[in-house]
Amino acid sequence: MSSINKKEIEKFSKMATEWWDPKGKFKPLHKFNPIRIKYIKENIINDFKLKNKTKPLDKIDILDIGCGGGLLSEPMQRLGASVTGIDASIKNIKIAKLHAKKNKLKINYLCSSPEKLKINKKFDVILNMEVVEHVEDIEFFLNSCSKLLKKNGLMFVATINKTLKSYVFAIVGAEYVLKWLPIGTHEWEKFVKPEDLKNILKKNSLVLNSLDGMNFNIIKDEWNISKDISVNYIAKFKKN
Repeated sequence: MSSINKKEIEKFSKMATEWWDPKGKFKPLHKFNPIRIKYIKENIINDFKLKNKTKPLDKIDILDIGCGGGLLSEPMQRLGASVTGIDASIKNIKIAKLHAKKNKLKINYLCSSPEKLKINKKFDVILNMEVVEHVEDIEFFLNSCSKLLKKNGLMFVATINKTLKSYVFAIVGAEYVLKWLPIGTHEWEKFVKPEDLKNILKKNSLVLNSLDGMNFNIIKDEWNISKDISVNYIAKFKKN
């Protein structure tokens, strides 16, 4: 079996050169990134009771799945974590490697999906950020991911809820009206309800720790963590 959706990989490979352009096709992710970094960092520090002030994520092994051009991998490494970034698109990995080298960052980038990852270790933290809505088989994908996580490790999943509001905002609004994303970036059928995500991961010994919404404030032009999970949400799971 494979979790790779070839159509999705081709779609993102075509845009690979724009990963690090804050005004390009990944502009929404650049705006999104600060709140994701803050949320992940604070939760890791609290859960692992970390005390290092200069490198807060020191000695934490992170696997960034669907890493793209490295928008999350790089900040995690700068915070002191040991980072492995994987992506099924070779073009994305080439861009990520080039950017990391240019910035003198040591990140282990590999072109792979979780089920094909040949690595002899498990990770403290797994990041599945804006990726589950693009895979071929979500149950198989998350099962493969969970095998790579240490006991008591954390998995962060950020995705889009399957609601009428998410169709209006994430597809009609973001793709057709505001033109934030290229048309066809998302398919509503692939959006995931938090309850479904929770049930799939429960089968893999992962328990939901926290669930938060992520909302865009048009006036302030920034993303915030909120209680509203009707469109974008981020969940933290802990492995038993």
